[in-house]
Amino acid sequence: MQRYNCNLKKDDKVKVIAGKDKGKIGKVIKVDRKNERVLVEHVNIAKRHQRPTAQNRQGGIVESEAPLHWSNVMLVCNKCVKPVRVKMQRLDDGKKVRICRKCNEQIDA
Repeated sequence: MQRYNCNLKKDDKVKVIAGKDKGKIGKVIKVDRKNERVLVEHVNIAKRHQRPTAQNRQGGIVESEAPLHWSNVMLVCNKCVKPVRVKMQRLDDGKKVRICRKCNEQIDA
């Protein structure tokens, strides 16, 4: 199976571009590179029924975020505040940085 590069990192701001939560903006909690998935804060909420346990005496319905495929989200640039594509550029000191394709600004994590 072909592996693609992912330009997303933890704490990036992303916008959902496909699926039931299309248009929502959230912060990346976790990036799973093996399964090509991202966990975004307050997006793709899944409800799960849980039995009462020693930690959770009451039980009930628990809501938590479910992972999305990373092709369904786009990085949001801090300067232009729009979902953008990213290009990688190497600086003079050899460090690789992400650059916004719309405004050519460096994207900070």
